[in-house]
Amino acid sequence: MNEKKTLLDAFKETEYQLPGHGNRDIQVLKEAFANVDGDLESDMYGKGKIIEDFQTKMAEYLGKEAAVFFPSGTMAQQIALRIWCDQKGVKKVVYHPLSHLEIHEEDGLKELHHIEPVLLADKSRVISLEDVLGMDEDIACLLLELPQREIGGQLPDYRTLEEISAYCREKGIKLHLDGARLFEIIPYYQKSAEEICALFDSVYVSFYKGLGGIAGAILAGEKAFTEESKVWKRRHGGDLISLYPYIISADYYFDQRIPKMAQYFEEAKELAALYNQCHAVETKPAIPVSNMFHVHVHVSKQELEPILLVVYEETGLGLTSYLRETHAEECYFEVNIGDRFAAVPKEKLRKTFEVLDEKIKAIKK
Repeated sequence: MNEKKTLLDAFKETEYQLPGHGNRDIQVLKEAFANVDGDLESDMYGKGKIIEDFQTKMAEYLGKEAAVFFPSGTMAQQIALRIWCDQKGVKKVVYHPLSHLEIHEEDGLKELHHIEPVLLADKSRVISLEDVLGMDEDIACLLLELPQREIGGQLPDYRTLEEISAYCREKGIKLHLDGARLFEIIPYYQKSAEEICALFDSVYVSFYKGLGGIAGAILAGEKAFTEESKVWKRRHGGDLISLYPYIISADYYFDQRIPKMAQYFEEAKELAALYNQCHAVETKPAIPVSNMFHVHVHVSKQELEPILLVVYEETGLGLTSYLRETHAEECYFEVNIGDRFAAVPKEKLRKTFEVLDEKIKAIKK
């Protein structure tokens, strides 16, 4: 074995891989366009049948009056919060300490819109009703991310969502859904997208995470809200001359994978159980509430990486392409279940976890 081989290299060379739908390569776009009429007219600066039909389709699916297609969720969410702040005349919003807006957007909300974020709840858990009841009421909007990705995709129970929604409406606080992975939580809640979104004033969904599209997002809400969001989209430079490559792929993979979300959820629970049977390994959550979870291994990153290289070589099955250090004696990685999992032979899956357990036990003695 090449000692200089990286975990990513070894992962790519395995016969099977567990997470995701497959490689993000040009084939993803080619598949989406395989049966598209070459004479189909593109959208032009946010107008045209191709974008308008898809926006209508998504508004109906989410149970909202209207929807707008954006090239990115970052743009869509900052604009949503800006609109709610302007409407109330208060430049303050609330969200979780590990919200995408707080840790992945280079302070875009503060620098571009001069909006002050208030961080709510301990970073290790989801926002609770008690947290919301203790908020400063002089805020424009509360953002909830469902599921909370950075802590393994945890979720509040549905009753809590209903109570938070009712409280916000009573107090005149807008409730925005960061639903980047909304589609993936529907099987757990056993509610329709429309039922979940009815609790929120505005909703953002992504088309490249669980669905595996190229890029793009939808922002949905009342008609007056979405019309204002179009103005802000133009101001942000989001009205590209044409967005049809994103729209066509979003529409195609939406139709392909929405019916599989319950399958992905059950497979995530199956896989998490296999991890939890291994020595010094635990998943967060212990039982997944969507198709995603985090795997925490009580072994240093420096010790675990060579173990995984051996496991990949011996079994031909890739578990992860990276490790992140939690502290000196622990590391973790994220798992998202998609189309790949079902293709893995059960015997190979069983053997891989036997080998993983054996190798970890050997260094923990």
